[in-house]
Amino acid sequence: MQHEPFFALNSYHVALAVVGAIVILARWLPRLISKREPVAAPLMILFGAGATLLIPGLPVLPDPRQAPLPWELVSELTVIVALFAAGMRIDSLRPWKKWQPTLRMLAIAMPLTIFAVALLGAGYAGLTVAGAILLGAVLAPTDPVLASDVQVGPPHEGLEHPVRFTLTTEAGLNDGLAFPFVYLGLIVAAEGLNPTAWALDWILWDVLYRIVLGAVTGWLSGKALGYILFIVPRGSLLAETSSGVIAFAAVLLCYGATELVEGYGFIAVAILGLTLRRIEEEHHFHRRLHDFCESIEDALTALLLVALGSVLPILLADLSWTHFVVAVVLLAIIRPASGWIALLGTDLDHRSRAVVSIYGVRGIGSIYYLCYAGNHLEFVNENQLWSLVGLVILVSTIVHGFSVGWAMDRLSKD
Repeated sequence: MQHEPFFALNSYHVALAVVGAIVILARWLPRLISKREPVAAPLMILFGAGATLLIPGLPVLPDPRQAPLPWELVSELTVIVALFAAGMRIDSLRPWKKWQPTLRMLAIAMPLTIFAVALLGAGYAGLTVAGAILLGAVLAPTDPVLASDVQVGPPHEGLEHPVRFTLTTEAGLNDGLAFPFVYLGLIVAAEGLNPTAWALDWILWDVLYRIVLGAVTGWLSGKALGYILFIVPRGSLLAETSSGVIAFAAVLLCYGATELVEGYGFIAVAILGLTLRRIEEEHHFHRRLHDFCESIEDALTALLLVALGSVLPILLADLSWTHFVVAVVLLAIIRPASGWIALLGTDLDHRSRAVVSIYGVRGIGSIYYLCYAGNHLEFVNENQLWSLVGLVILVSTIVHGFSVGWAMDRLSKD
């Protein structure tokens, strides 16, 4: 029997070592120049891309354009955990007036962003109408995973700044609310521009039914989970076991059950977190559960960002100056202008309004939506869509990631 060389470099083991080194470096290097929490997301993407280009022998990850399913599943799980954790962070829902900026961002800023990006995609970037609608839906939501730097702190921390509250609740709810427009892009791609054939069904099922069912299922799941954790059986409560696994399992159950009855699972798990947090509000289990979910979220996010960086050279191979213009216009004009318009008339001052309008980072949610669409229908402009989305995620994480600390410091001085 012939033995392999003693120091054979197995590509899988090389990949594990590289991923571990990248995550540690991304978390450690920023601390050399700043005492803030490390801006790790853009570094993980950049280091992942650099490792692919410079280190021979790394295994090739599946191209999300050709094999979207594994990317869809991992990004889906990451977003689910992040949405639940975002709901858990909110210490107080009242006064109800503080929800006004959130509702305006959801009802005004997000549709405006989708419409403007779709116009830009179809009129300037040369996308089909279906592809342009999908691009708007994919890039409109604030990512609940990568927006953690501008969100409120863990449970029981208190002192929820209006800007952090608005960005947390917007990121928690807008992923599910963008889904009708993803379906709209799929419908237009499959059936064409003939609204009389599909508009009523889209409004009744994809907008009203799925949203309402997601909210109701999330609320009922939160009440049921609170009953199991905090009420029965008396004297032997699950909340006293220090285990977050039960609650995490309930998140998966809530999401899966909602999707089985054709509701929006993203909305359900966000409402689940908000509802559960209202039960036994001062119990220490809420903080433990949040920290448990955050650890899972961080691990999945790190793997996804390094993986995204490793395939970016492939995705960005088709880039043109048109794509750069679209990315810059979205991040520098469309999102800030849409947010500013939506927040007119609220109690937020100019600086707070600017921060909410600008810091809508794009990330893991965009990957999920594009993979979901690609797994259900083949789009004519799929390569262009991936190039655009990959570029926007890269620019967004860099610009927002490296400036958010400064922006929040300035805000806290007001």
